Amino acid sequence: MAETTEPGGYFVANYPPFSRWHAGAVPEVLAAFAAPPTDAALGLYLHVPFCRKRCKFCYFRVYTDTSAADVERYSQALAAEAALVAARPAVAGRTVRYVYFGGGTPSFLSARQLDRLVTGLRGSLGWDAAEEVTFECEPGTLSEPKVRALRDLGMTRISLGVENFDDAILEANGRAHLSAEILRAWEWIRAAGFPSTNVDLIAGMLGETFDSWRTTVERTLALGADSITIYQLELPLNTVFVHDAKASGGAVPVADWPTKRAWVDWAFDRALESGYSISSAYTLVRDPARVQFRYRDMLWEGSDLVALGVASFGHLSGLHYQNAPHWDDYLGAIDAGRLPVARGLRPTPRELLLRETVLGLKRGTLDVDRLGRKYGVDPLAAWAPVWAGLEAEGYLDQLRPRPVLSRRGLLMVDALLHRFFEGESLAAAS
Repeated sequence: MAETTEPGGYFVANYPPFSRWHAGAVPEVLAAFAAPPTDAALGLYLHVPFCRKRCKFCYFRVYTDTSAADVERYSQALAAEAALVAARPAVAGRTVRYVYFGGGTPSFLSARQLDRLVTGLRGSLGWDAAEEVTFECEPGTLSEPKVRALRDLGMTRISLGVENFDDAILEANGRAHLSAEILRAWEWIRAAGFPSTNVDLIAGMLGETFDSWRTTVERTLALGADSITIYQLELPLNTVFVHDAKASGGAVPVADWPTKRAWVDWAFDRALESGYSISSAYTLVRDPARVQFRYRDMLWEGSDLVALGVASFGHLSGLHYQNAPHWDDYLGAIDAGRLPVARGLRPTPRELLLRETVLGLKRGTLDVDRLGRKYGVDPLAAWAPVWAGLEAEGYLDQLRPRPVLSRRGLLMVDALLHRFFEGESLAAAS
């Protein structure tokens, strides 16, 4: 297990790994859309791929050189894709339980563009009964009228991408905003009265020190957000950081993993002192009884997820799929009236059980009784040697009746989850 932050993926977002998804599964995914629905919860993800700048650590499909006409065309394509999906038997008439506007930068769109987009989406996939509608924001793209418009459009959870409060660190990492924009945007968000507010931070950004990290955490706690999400900086291969390091023959001088974990550990302690509770390996919540993460929890427990937009990832009737990852291919499919599915995978029942096991463990504990009822398999027995190793090495506070990660285990959970991987998925993740 490398101590330094080496190029490559670290965060476990799904199982089996995305590298196993393939174009040969597309007919099976399309057949699933044409078949009757399952009884799983249904969510909706929308990818808005526009940004003012590309962060140097970003590995998502984003565009920074788009015109107003490009944004308008893409927004229309999202609404058209929603209509195509809503007409398929697997989706038609179902209740959307949660919605997530991600990116990119959803708040890149103007209030007028957002209004047209949401109106178009609701014409096909209404979400009036949704338990959570999350919208990601970059501080510098917000205005007071836009924030009010988001509230009026039904967004229930606003997530502000702060990352850090030090302007020099923000600039060194390619962020488009500065600290003054954070504070200004936060006042507008507070005044709008959203049911739930979240602040995102990243530990270990280029140029960060423990002193600057402590300042960022303290300033974040002073905001009083309903939740705080803290990620540890990783270096996926398709980032500006890694590209530049390869070109220069050097390394990216960011904090190593033990340092980042120590910083997050300190932040967790400070947040607990300030009245927060730990909700997962990445999240802290002020009032767990009131503020929950429906997108996270239902997705990790095997919900269906309709994915709209270029390169977006979805799940339907036990299959995984991804939309066309390039602009022209995505828009071409929509213009032709076709679902833009580009690749997929049908996991085995054991792989689906393992997916819910590894993702669920990110919450710090695992509901093994629920998994046993759903799959007819006890995950503690199915992977007994893995659990025994985690317990022996101090990554678990308890194993039965349900496993509970120790703080040490929680802080490095993504590095531990690969121990559960099997067969082709283990080879793909190596």
